[in-house]
Amino acid sequence: MDKDRRQADIGPAEGAELSRSPRGGLLDVLGVAAIVLDADGRIVFWNPQAEALTGYSAGEALGRYAAQLLVADEHVDLVLRLFAEVMGGEGSWAGTFPVRHKDGRTRLLEFRNMRLEDDLGDLYALGLATDQAVLRRVERDLALSVRLVDQSPIGLAVMDTELRYVMVNPALERINGLPADEHLGRRVGQVLPFLDADSIESAMRQVMVTGTPLLDQETVACGPADPDTEHAWSVSFYRLEDPGGKVLGVATSVVDVTDRYRAGKDADRARHRLAVVADASVRIGTTLDLEQTARELADVAVPELADLAAVDILDSALAGHRTPVSASGPAVFKALAVAAAYPTDAAAAADPPGEVARYDADRLVTRCVNTSRLVMVPHVDEDDLSHIARDPRAAALLAQAGVHSYLAVPLIARGEVLGALDLVRARNPLAFTDDDATLAGELAARAAVCIDNARWYQQQRDTALTLQRSLLPQPPPHLFGLEVASRYQPASAAVEVGGDWYDILPLSGDRTALVVGDVMGSGINAATTMGRLRTATQTLAGLDLAPAEVLRNLDRITASLAPYIATCTYALYDPHHAQCHISTAGHLPPVRMRPGHPPELLDLPTGAPLGVGGVPFRTTAVDLDPGDQILLYTDGLVETRDEDIDARLNVLLALLDGPHRSLEYTCDHLLAALRHPGGHDDVALLIARVRR
Repeated sequence: MDKDRRQADIGPAEGAELSRSPRGGLLDVLGVAAIVLDADGRIVFWNPQAEALTGYSAGEALGRYAAQLLVADEHVDLVLRLFAEVMGGEGSWAGTFPVRHKDGRTRLLEFRNMRLEDDLGDLYALGLATDQAVLRRVERDLALSVRLVDQSPIGLAVMDTELRYVMVNPALERINGLPADEHLGRRVGQVLPFLDADSIESAMRQVMVTGTPLLDQETVACGPADPDTEHAWSVSFYRLEDPGGKVLGVATSVVDVTDRYRAGKDADRARHRLAVVADASVRIGTTLDLEQTARELADVAVPELADLAAVDILDSALAGHRTPVSASGPAVFKALAVAAAYPTDAAAAADPPGEVARYDADRLVTRCVNTSRLVMVPHVDEDDLSHIARDPRAAALLAQAGVHSYLAVPLIARGEVLGALDLVRARNPLAFTDDDATLAGELAARAAVCIDNARWYQQQRDTALTLQRSLLPQPPPHLFGLEVASRYQPASAAVEVGGDWYDILPLSGDRTALVVGDVMGSGINAATTMGRLRTATQTLAGLDLAPAEVLRNLDRITASLAPYIATCTYALYDPHHAQCHISTAGHLPPVRMRPGHPPELLDLPTGAPLGVGGVPFRTTAVDLDPGDQILLYTDGLVETRDEDIDARLNVLLALLDGPHRSLEYTCDHLLAALRHPGGHDDVALLIARVRR
């Protein structure tokens, strides 16, 4: 029978795959020797592996008694007895036996002995043997591998070339929440439908094609073993090959890194929270304006924390009354700011800035300020809305806007509750969490100090402004030969009130003294010094002193009020002589306007500011005809931080040029044109027109 015929006769069944096994497999590692003995114990078959184990070639072994060739004398009787048992049909024998090597050494071999019978009824003994040390090493390696796979906390799986599970270890069973038999023969998408199976299988195919492992691919999902909790796994893929390089499939390792993932998220949240707080530190409290500070807080909170934010201050705190800790009963708030991330009906439900509203004790914002503790409702229902909103209409607007989560944080500074920061979510689908509450609390704590500073500054500024306004003159009675208009405008809310003043003093002989002055500095002390100088000016004016003499005495008085100095212009108009006698102390020059002539700055001796001491003052006489006007003003009208004073004075003259208008209009026109929003200085303005 030729070779092809023999292969056909012994070939596999139809449809089976016949393949050559590569060298280096397990049988090659073991080097199994096959020895066949006849019924008399002579060697009749001897394979090359037997030669490798014993050192005897087939020519040296065949036909010889195995006991004489391979067994030491002291073991011959035992071998013969075991041989008789096997040949007698008492079963196979397995064990370790010392075999004599050709070179005289004794070698321990692991044997498996069994009886064979041919078609003629003749009996033979088959002995399969391998080196005991090699076998034990393979057994240890195999046991270790099995133990490692079974006891490993890492999930391990083997996928075949069709990406079907062929092996999973107990750790992967626990991770996936499914027993091994529900994995085997199935693909990833069938076993774990919640994962992106297409991406995973694409990665496996890439590894099978390239042979390059794909390591530490993080996957996040809610697994079947714990469907309510998000877990993270680190997945790696390795190509599996046999010793000949044939691809067998892909090995997969899965490590549960949920703790690391959560720690990373916590760290990210902490870094983000620090960044938001740092940003808030820059954006909140840029001025000492109470409303502006509240707006800055609301703008930081939206959309970072909420879709809508409102800042409300207790009316009692604005009035300077300390709010008791653990108060009870209703609360009265003044709304300072509202900010929305997008146009929403919820904004209409909030109290408009500047409006005062009373909230009963059952309202959540009232509970927040009364208990000095935050109030959080992660999932808002209809009943909650009725305790959030000020009235049923506002509750309906909140419901219409889709508000589903609420958080109120008290604004506490220096142990006093000032108000509350109200936050709601509507379009943002996430409910408020403890992390959100922590961040909102940090923002509120920082903002509360800024709001408290602005509140106390506002109260002090209002006090100074009230004092200053009380010191300014009331509208004067009828003046002989003069028509007069005046204005006083304080600095912006972010700047302390200054010491600017003006005065209109009717004197004997139908004369009128016009005074404008500016005490350097700001605050209550500057306003008080201004009041003293104004009183002194009124007293000195009543003594019929010349303007220079008035300023000389004011200089002496101001020096006694150190460290303050002041500038001043004193003008004395005499209608009977149609003259105005003017003296200045470090002040900007008055403007004279005459019909048919452009406005002009009067060229007067400037003089030194009041309080310098020892500097003479001079009086200049200026003729004024009917229709002429004279303008006195403080530097707050024209000075700015970034423009030259001469350029600003030219702008003032240009505004005064043209047809004469009413004095009231002129005052308003100058303030509107020259004063910048948020001006940093006060302005006192006085304009007089000569009448026939």
